[in-house]
Amino acid sequence: MRDYKKLEVWSKAHQLTLFIYKEVLAKMLIEEKFALTSQLRRSTYSIPLNIAEGCGKNTNKDFVHYLDIALGSANEVEYTCLLIFDLSYILSDLHDVIHKAINEVKAMLISFIKYLRTN
Repeated sequence: MRDYKKLEVWSKAHQLTLFIYKEVLAKMLIEEKFALTSQLRRSTYSIPLNIAEGCGKNTNKDFVHYLDIALGSANEVEYTCLLIFDLSYILSDLHDVIHKAINEVKAMLISFIKYLRTN
């Protein structure tokens, strides 16, 4: 069994989740509590959650399945943050930081998935 806490991709995803909670969700309008805020919260913590869950699986094929789900959640976070930016709920500086961080996590997930599929 793998230790998810030793994976750099999990660590980056965890840091992204903390950042989203502290810097984005805290700034959202109360009217969005059960819409965009809820969706962003769930998709954000889904990334490290699925990496952790996948670490508990016995085969690389099963692990990759959970990494694929994490990648889908990362795409969801990326779009939700774009929407939040386009609705002027966050400024471009914050959106740029999020965009860079989410793309880093996505690139790491894609590389890890490719590695596991070839080994």
